[in-house]
Amino acid sequence: MAKNVVCPSCGFEKNPPGSTRCASCGAKIEALGKARRDNDAEHRYQQEGISIQWMFIALAVQGVLTAALVFGLPKIITAIDLEGGNGMIVCVPVWFVGGILVGMISPGRTFLEPTIAAFLVAIPSTFLLVQSQTVRTLPTFLYVILSGIGIMFTLIGAYIGERIQLGPPPKPTE
Repeated sequence: MAKNVVCPSCGFEKNPPGSTRCASCGAKIEALGKARRDNDAEHRYQQEGISIQWMFIALAVQGVLTAALVFGLPKIITAIDLEGGNGMIVCVPVWFVGGILVGMISPGRTFLEPTIAAFLVAIPSTFLLVQSQTVRTLPTFLYVILSGIGIMFTLIGAYIGERIQLGPPPKPTE
């Protein structure tokens, strides 16, 4: 036996199977379903909440990338000097790549988690880079501005990673 159709507009549960209009309110059942699909397509790229698990994963990814490339690489290759402003300039693309990576591997839509993680990594990174200057070339407020730019690039990277993961948007049906 086929199940009764529930009207998405009024919730009437006793519409016969295959109904195109609700017996209670008269709304088109098919049109409301199509409107819901259109509404789902509009919200395809919007985040619904923050996942603590993915925030910690994003923090680990951002922290490891920053520690390895900005602070660890100059220890291995001594010709590279990433102290002060040079290190801050390298942090921006590192956080961008971290945002892309987390966006690509995370299930669902996660834009805020990598951004919050980049913010949490930016605080000690900026402090260490300001303290590591041997020749003061940038004022402290420029480090803060560059950190903000890096955090914004992380958000952009996370969005790009999500778009790569989700693939192209579905073709509209007529």
